[in-house]
Amino acid sequence: MTPNGSAGLRWINLVAAVLLLICTGSIYAFSVFSGPLAELRGWSGTEVTLGFTISAALSPVPMILGGKLVDLGHARASMLVGGLLFGLAFIGSGLIPSLIGFYFAYGLLGGLGAGFAYAGALGNVIRYFPDRRGLATGLVTAGNGAAAVIMAPLAGALIASQGVSLALFILGAGFLAVTLLCLVVVRTAPADYRPAGWTPPPAVVRSKAPDLDWRGMLSHPVFYVLLFIMAAGATSGLMIAANASQIGQGMFGLSATTAAVYVGLYSLSNASGRFVWGAVSDRIGRLPSLICIFVLVALALFLLSQLQGSTAFLIGILGVGIAFGGIMGVFPALCIEQFGARNFGTNYGILFTGYSIAALAGPRLGAAIGDAYEGNFGMAFLIATVLSLVGAAVTIAFWFYSRGQRAGVVPEK
Repeated sequence: MTPNGSAGLRWINLVAAVLLLICTGSIYAFSVFSGPLAELRGWSGTEVTLGFTISAALSPVPMILGGKLVDLGHARASMLVGGLLFGLAFIGSGLIPSLIGFYFAYGLLGGLGAGFAYAGALGNVIRYFPDRRGLATGLVTAGNGAAAVIMAPLAGALIASQGVSLALFILGAGFLAVTLLCLVVVRTAPADYRPAGWTPPPAVVRSKAPDLDWRGMLSHPVFYVLLFIMAAGATSGLMIAANASQIGQGMFGLSATTAAVYVGLYSLSNASGRFVWGAVSDRIGRLPSLICIFVLVALALFLLSQLQGSTAFLIGILGVGIAFGGIMGVFPALCIEQFGARNFGTNYGILFTGYSIAALAGPRLGAAIGDAYEGNFGMAFLIATVLSLVGAAVTIAFWFYSRGQRAGVVPEK
């Protein structure tokens, strides 16, 4: 393998990937739209939240398909399809008045678009940065998580001045424009890309081949352990993302405008968590990082369930956001370490079904409990706290198992 490509090329592609995922990451600003949509069209909070659930739950399907495109050398195509579908999802959500139409636009098109874009952007960048995988995936996924920092206040202002339907249309058109602009500069990374001046670390010999295809991965018990860990880690983050505005207003007495600002701060913590934990995991390891993340989210959720006031709300959602971002930032590199880089696109798309499980549970759990308890989400927080502690215990057990496995690994000559 020889060095290829200019030093600046991979950074240009990283910036373009981040911009694209800032667009598709606006899904995390959903709670800013959900209240106005429910009021405008006479839907319940649970009915509106189902649109978010469909979108998030569908994401592994395009993630797998997009991952296969990445593995075949078509990352750029996956990014283009994803960005266009996501823009059309917002336009359709603004124009179609029926609940079924909303599920089709925001749920189906939005989920497909977000998955294709995420798979293409992440898969392309991770090939450009074999030397700094944790940092690179943290930066790219941070763009996805940071979207609501921009979109929440922007959407709130547009909703206040133009109404929610026109706000969705304007944002969708903007997403289409950004997608086309990014695709002008994006280039698919060569499969054997290596930055100049970087020497790969010595390979290791394991009892099992490190590069598994999707069949080999599914036959490996480690896959199911990681699937549970991802689902447990993502549940609380998605529950907060889908209901943050309603939680702030119903439990902590915030106005709709102030709650929108807090949604943006949650997304900022989500984004910073992806970058910070991705870099930290490069130093201390993926599994120790995940253990710390689970402990952090359990503490933050317990705080939200027990305390009152805007300060408690802010500290709680920032803790959950940083932890949720960490899950998204650490798992791509963890997937490569466990199953190899050759089939990363397809394998990570399948592993990402853990996110779908969380998407089916977290947002609906929060919304249903919020409706049942007249805006009080305390019971949902306690349930998610217990799940986080179980996730921490499973991760600790897997860490000790992995350390035992490494005892029999020797450097390749």
